Amino acid sequence: MKKYDIVVLGGGPGGYVAAIRAAQLGKKTAIIENDKLGGICLNWGCIPTKALLKNAEVLHYVKNSKQFGINIPTFSVNFNETIKRSRDVSQRLSKGVEFLMKKNNIDHIQGWGSFKSPNELEVLKGKKKDLIEADKIVIATGARPRILENMKPDGKQIITSKDAMVLKKVPKKIIIIGAGAIGAEFAYFFNEFGTEVHLIEMQNNILPVEDEEISKEVEKSFIKAGIKIYKNAFVTKIEKLKTKLKVHTEISGKSKIMNTDIVLNAVGVIGNIENIGLEKLGIKTSKGSIEINEFNQTSIENIYAIGDVTGPPWLAHVASAQGNIAVEHAFNYSTNPLDYSNIPGCTYCQPQVASIGITEFEAKELGHEIKIGRFDFKASGKALATGDTTGFVKIIFDAKYGELLGCHIVGNNATELIAELSVAKALETTWEEIAMTVHAHPTLSEAIMEAALDAFGRNVHK
Repeated sequence: MKKYDIVVLGGGPGGYVAAIRAAQLGKKTAIIENDKLGGICLNWGCIPTKALLKNAEVLHYVKNSKQFGINIPTFSVNFNETIKRSRDVSQRLSKGVEFLMKKNNIDHIQGWGSFKSPNELEVLKGKKKDLIEADKIVIATGARPRILENMKPDGKQIITSKDAMVLKKVPKKIIIIGAGAIGAEFAYFFNEFGTEVHLIEMQNNILPVEDEEISKEVEKSFIKAGIKIYKNAFVTKIEKLKTKLKVHTEISGKSKIMNTDIVLNAVGVIGNIENIGLEKLGIKTSKGSIEINEFNQTSIENIYAIGDVTGPPWLAHVASAQGNIAVEHAFNYSTNPLDYSNIPGCTYCQPQVASIGITEFEAKELGHEIKIGRFDFKASGKALATGDTTGFVKIIFDAKYGELLGCHIVGNNATELIAELSVAKALETTWEEIAMTVHAHPTLSEAIMEAALDAFGRNVHK
């Protein structure tokens, strides 16, 4: 039996970061992964989807090149090459994680791991079984797409986000169920490649977790691009025909039947808590997720859980941060709990969306007296120069003390701009410190400074 100081079960962005941190602390470390290292994020999620979205963005520029004085009268699209580029990027990063394991002297054990006891894991690979012992164990088994009842994916007509990334050809028509980040990103992608896109969302707004003004701005942009949006809507049944699907829906209480080539299920994810022996040990779970304390400890002291398997927010950067905290706490290294109020959320469609902190609605619900600053990119010199003036920056401050409560950005490069606000909020920065910090000109980041000035009536360029 191999013995380790710590074993990580799962090789995604939470698991491999946890393993590296343990190795940095001088611990004998192993990571168990049944598939490629990097998890869903590197292989089927965050990274390869961004490669696809970049292709869509380039295609958009080609189609609209005349606004830059460049005439491209004819062009062709090789969809297979688009998919190939995405897969190549993913493969390169996965191999990079393999290199990091070797560099940090971490044993990479391939196979399916499950608990035999609080300190033992059985690893099954084919017919071979190995027993691994560890003082500490970190569960980082991630999540998978949530499947709607009676709408089981077949990988061809009814698909998940994973299937969508390896399609052989561009569908003529697609119905996307769920208008969260995944649904919105694929809606933008397929629409740019010429697919007729229908986006179905059961809530009042697309991107329902975002500030309402942000959601409405994305909706307006999507509709302008030709995407059909149905809110307060849900799918009741899908019928398979010879070459088509008949999708039965309820939209604001009224029945509607739509035909389509493909249905993409994008209604969220559920944690991978099955078949790893949690019940055997009595590890507490709730609503499909492993229960943890502020240091990611489970109900068994030496076992930790990180990432999607612990529930929302289902974000790769949260998993990585939790991995560091769990390992440091496990070996009595000074660490602090994660501040979940300061987690950036990003959606990479165009226009991009990024947010941190609370929304305007939440601020009012919590009883804050607030001041709101806005700055539209159409008044930004840099945005005008780049030819993309869609969107705005919206910052919410506490009126009395000027405390930064939340920031919501919609527009080009929003997902890059949000980092400034993450640092600002972590440092408990006030409106004045943001407003008085000199921002380079011309940049999109000036919009953050201008929004802060606007909140307290000192705007210059609005």
